[in-house]
Amino acid sequence: MPTRTVDQGFRDFLPKLTPTSRESTAAKNHRATIEACLKNNFGMTRFFRTGSLGNGTSISGYSDVDYFAQIPTENLNTNSTTTLRKVRNALDTRFPDTGVNVSCPAVVVPFGTEGKESTEVTPADYIGVTSDDNEYKVYEIPDCSDGWMRSSPDAHNAYVREVNGDLSNKVKPLIRFIKAWKYYRYVPISSFYLELRVAKYAEGESSIVYAEDMKRVFSYLDRIDLRDMLDPMNISGYISACSTDAKLEDAKSKLSTAISRSEKACDAEDNGDTEEAFKWWNLLYAYNFPSYRY
Repeated sequence: MPTRTVDQGFRDFLPKLTPTSRESTAAKNHRATIEACLKNNFGMTRFFRTGSLGNGTSISGYSDVDYFAQIPTENLNTNSTTTLRKVRNALDTRFPDTGVNVSCPAVVVPFGTEGKESTEVTPADYIGVTSDDNEYKVYEIPDCSDGWMRSSPDAHNAYVREVNGDLSNKVKPLIRFIKAWKYYRYVPISSFYLELRVAKYAEGESSIVYAEDMKRVFSYLDRIDLRDMLDPMNISGYISACSTDAKLEDAKSKLSTAISRSEKACDAEDNGDTEEAFKWWNLLYAYNFPSYRY
């Protein structure tokens, strides 16, 4: 019976994490109805996809569909919490049986029980472009404290894309592997935070070896104590890893376990025991990692 190397294991893992064309099609099913609702109620002028699904870092079966809803300033409330409530009420009227709810900075429309079936809509106020030559569009979105904060999906996607290109297109897969741990092990860390943190880590690397860099990313996250991250594009200010202190403590505990398992996996591989390494990677991913023998 043939066996895999650890690197083959990670390469074979990647297609399992990548959303299928069917998932991408399903993500579009409700777009037109949501768009019409927001145009009618708020005069929305632009509706566009953001988040990991549009950036090539989403996880099959888990990542939801994220949109920015650009709404004229005069149709927004100075208090962003009030705006979120109004958007929630409008969408709840249109989709009364879905359980529409606010999950700042977005309103979530859960069309099913899986993450891939949920649509997140973030109300956004267009305020201009960045001052550099790229002129990325900048928006204000709810800051979860009644105010508004700046955000630029185009700028953040460009940042990750540039780091990914500099490292032979291996950074986005590395982000996916870290996010898979988050979802499979129910780690309450923001996907956006993980995406930017992994990209920031990768900036200092000359190459990426998935197993070794998984271990090093976990250690890096532990070393910085999951502290708030200053936006590398200098747009959004500080970005938090977790939404509450309780979630932060839970995340730190699970991170400690991930460090131990990834170190044991890498030690086993270094000692020539590839089968043992697979055992530890499989444990880290809640038994979703490819098998040693196939």
